[in-house]
This record gives sequence, C-alpha cells and structure tokens, in this order.
Amino acid sequence: MSGHSKWATTKHKKAVIDAKRGKMFAKLIKNVEVAARTGGGDPAGNPTLFDAIQKAKKNSVPNDNIDRAVKRGSGLEAGGADWQTVMYEGYAPGGVALLIECLTDNRNRAATEVRTALTRNGGSLADAGSVSYMFSRKGVVIVPKAGLSEDDVLLAVLDAGAEEVNDLDEAFEVVSEPGDLIGVRTALQDAGIDYESAESSLVPSVTVPLDEDGARKVFKLIDALEDSDDVQNVYGNFDVSDEVMAAVG
Repeated sequence: MSGHSKWATTKHKKAVIDAKRGKMFAKLIKNVEVAARTGGGDPAGNPTLFDAIQKAKKNSVPNDNIDRAVKRGSGLEAGGADWQTVMYEGYAPGGVALLIECLTDNRNRAATEVRTALTRNGGSLADAGSVSYMFSRKGVVIVPKAGLSEDDVLLAVLDAGAEEVNDLDEAFEVVSEPGDLIGVRTALQDAGIDYESAESSLVPSVTVPLDEDGARKVFKLIDALEDSDDVQNVYGNFDVSDEVMAAVG
C-alpha cells in the first residue's frame, strides 16, 4: 500500500498547482454537498461533512464555495444535484486491479466516460465482484511530518484504534477500521497534531509491483479516468518503488 500512497500524495501536491485545480475544486465541493445531504449541514454532528470541509479547506477551496455547497446539500439553498455513488471495477495494464468510484447525476454518462478512458489506455472493465474482493474499506489519515517522528504519531493514535502507521517520506499514513476513523482523527487533534486529510478509503490486500514502463501506463490510465468530472476516486492494487517513482517523475 505504501507505494500507492506515496504516488497518491505526490500527485495530490502537484494537482494543487496544476491546470486541473478547478476540476479538483469541483470534486471536493461535490463531496461537501453530498456529505451535507446525507448527514445534515452541521459539521459538529456530521463527521463526514467535517472531514470533507477540512479537506476542501486544506486544498484552498474558497470558504464561500464550501458554505454554498453545505447549504445546497442541506436544502437551505436551491440548485443541489441528485448525486449518486457508482463503483466500477476494471483492470489497468499489467493486471492491476482498479476500483473507480463515481459521484454522478448521470449514470449513463459516467459509465461511458469510464469505459472510454479504460479502453483508450490499455485497460478494460471487469465484471462486478471480480476486483472488489481484493480491497477492504479502511480509515486513512494523512499526517504531514512537520518535525514529527513515527513514535509521536503512534503514541497519539494507538489507543484510538489505529492499526498501523506508514512512513510516506514527507507524511505519515495512519490506517484504521472505518469505524475508528473519527476516533483516530480526534486523538490527533487532542495531541495537537495537524492532519492533511481523514477519509474512508479502499485499501488493496495484495499488490502488483510495477516497473517504470508499467507505472507510466497505469498512471496515464488513472489520469484519464480522473479527468472525468464524474470520477471521484480511483483505487488500484499497484505498488511502486521509490526508484521507479523517481524515474517516472
């Protein structure tokens, strides 16, 4: 998992400053709106909304945009869409398994865009259930190092249900059961430790190591998938070494 996490955090940093910033903003705002619609517009009583707002703020989404998304989601302002979550299963080059999570108001459009991105980049759709069994839902919190040691983070989250703390070079990844995510996040806050994101994620049980050529193909496919407005997250069971990551750039 660590190779995939390093890739995700590296890509995330680049996304903040590249041309896709507007697209990323839209996806983060959509998350806020759906969280407010599902659990209410009060972040204090809706942990999912709290984390969606925190993630949006960490990525410099303007407060006005966040506030309007909360209002749309909770019905205080008109204009909210009927967002539906749809999960597609697929394969990338090299036999890498993919789960593609969409948040869409048009299932036919989402399916077409996912299929097109896969087939144009050496991937394919998979039958329902043929990939999902390789992943399990986990709580994942990303903590910037900022002078912290692994022991600092471990001590803060151990009693809150954390299963492991992984070193991602510039950050730590804290993994827990989904039900312990709020407890882990709260324990970090209580310890005065800042975190970058806290969310439910799909973690692979078995990973496929990629060489430089394989990594380039898989990253190209994932970029094509994430270029769709309907695609919120792409989860893969690949692992990329530091050397391959550096070579791919």
